[in-house]
This record gives sequence, C-alpha cells and structure tokens, in this order.
Amino acid sequence: MTDRYAAAGVRLDVADEAKRRIAALVQGTRTPLALGAIGAFGGMVRVPPGYTRPVLVLSTDGVGTKVLVAARAGIHDTVGEDLVNHCVNDILVHGARPLAFQDYLATAELDPGTAAAVVSGVARGCRAHDMVLAGGETAQLPDLYRRGEYDLAGTIVGVVEESVALHGDLVRPGDVLIGYASNGLHTNGYTLARRIVFERLQLDAQDQFPEMDRTVAQVLLDVHTSYFPAIAPVLPRLHALAHITGGGIPGNLVRVLPAGCEAVVDARAWTWPPVFRVLMRAGEVSLREMRRVFNLGVGMIAVAARDDTEAVITAATRAGTGTWIMGEVRVGTTGVTFAER
Repeated sequence: MTDRYAAAGVRLDVADEAKRRIAALVQGTRTPLALGAIGAFGGMVRVPPGYTRPVLVLSTDGVGTKVLVAARAGIHDTVGEDLVNHCVNDILVHGARPLAFQDYLATAELDPGTAAAVVSGVARGCRAHDMVLAGGETAQLPDLYRRGEYDLAGTIVGVVEESVALHGDLVRPGDVLIGYASNGLHTNGYTLARRIVFERLQLDAQDQFPEMDRTVAQVLLDVHTSYFPAIAPVLPRLHALAHITGGGIPGNLVRVLPAGCEAVVDARAWTWPPVFRVLMRAGEVSLREMRRVFNLGVGMIAVAARDDTEAVITAATRAGTGTWIMGEVRVGTTGVTFAER
C-alpha cells in the first residue's frame, strides 16, 4: 500500500534517522543539572544550588536569513552555534547564567545529514557554556518551505539571583559606554547583506569577498560571538548591558536607558570591520540605515561606572575580546545620539 504521508512529502523513516543522530549529540551536552530521558516530551533541568531567590530568564530567537547563506554554501553547523551564542548573549544582558537550551528546525524535506550538522553546532555551543541541550523539535513542512531550505530557532533558559539581575535601572549620568568587538554581521542584517553580495555584486559563496582574503561564505558565516567569557567575571560591576542585534546600536542601547539618561556614542572610537564598509559602498546604503541594520563591529555594549572601566576591559582582554570606550551617559532625553567629531 502506498505511504500517503510520504507521498505528501513527509518521510517518517527519515525523521527517525535524524532523531537517532540528534540523540547522540544531545547526550554529549548532559550536565549534572540534567533530568529525565532524552527524547521525552519535555526537557528537565535542575536549578543549581546556592541561589536565595533564583529568577529564571528565558529568551527565544532565530538566526534569520543567515540560514540561506548556510544552505547556499553547504555549511550547516555554524548556524547552530550562532543560535546558541545569540541566545546566551540575550540572557547575559540580564546577568543570567545559561542552564538549558531547546532548538527548533523546520524544513521542507528533512535530510538527516543536514539536521545532524545543524544540531552539532547547537551542541557545540551548549558544551562551550556548560549548558544542557534539553530537547527540541524537527518539523517537515513541505507546503511551507522550499526544498533545500530550513528555518532555525531556539529557546534558552538561564538563572540569576534576583538581587543582582540587570534591568538598566542602575544606569546614571557619568557612566561609561564600553564596546565589545563583533567579528562580523553576527545574525542580523542578512536580508540586506545577501541582496548586496549575491545580487548587486553578483558573487557566490566560494568567491573572494571584496577587500578581504577570505571567501564570501567565510565572511558571512562567521559565528556570532558569545560574550559570556568576557563579561561573566565582572557582572557585579556593570550597570547595564545591551546586545547589539537587529536595530543596531541606537535600537538596542536605548532599551537599557532609564528616563532622563542619554547615551552619547563617539562615532570615532572604533573602526568598522571591512565587511561593513563593503556593504555600505556596494549597496549605496546611507549611514543612518547602516546604523539601524548592522552592528558595525560592536556586538555588545556595557554601561559601567567610570571607576570600574579598567576592570571591565581587563576581563575582556583576558578572554580574548577586543574592547574600547565608546561614549558616555549624560543627562538628557532618553535616547542614543552619535557624536561625529
């Protein structure tokens, strides 16, 4: 008898093979906090001891159309690591330590090798943060996605002591803005970047990227930096953190400013990585739009008291992350302005 579900585009045998491969990857992320069986309906994780009033911090995100670059290049593990690092940074903003992660992979036609590659990146990111990959979902949706393409999202759970959670309310005029270097686009702005690179410049994944001794795939698939090693040692000294994702510096830094505080960013404090200069020139993108779409070389901004600046920068240096003082907080209308000179 014809397998009508398979004829409609959903192969249950393929899904079983993908789950088998993924289960082995999940096993490698188990920590003493993990509970329950792999493959259960829900993932369980203990709250670690030592907290008086533990607060769980949750965040869900994806890697956007960066997955289309991965599919075009045939490189699928890096976007999994991107996903984890992006989510780790989002809860780090509140001072949280990562505990557990779940991923969601949806595609038209599930390929076990591709699925395993994606999840291998997720597992690698989890292991780097001593975090449990507590579960996830793989979905075959042939009527929703085009063949060869997939979408990737994830949810993270972290924990922070309630008394030290960061909300932005500690920010004061006179505080210093400390920028943490990004290694490229991270996971934002890819809809515009792909149009410029693949359509305007007519480049493909294995072509050399302009002004760089690297291929398009290498430049566009650089893994989203995790700032946890650079920031965790000095979390008690910080007044706020802003993860620079969609919306750029102005759209994210404003989210941690209390009323009456204006962040003034010195636009001369750092040099844009070459990828952003190329995109701006080749795409004829205005400076204002560049600032709203891309991180421009700044992946995270810490707000700290001036007396704590040296300690914050030293911790980042020890973790191998570049930093610089990029402005200050002043009395003013809540918002972000750029000082050009």
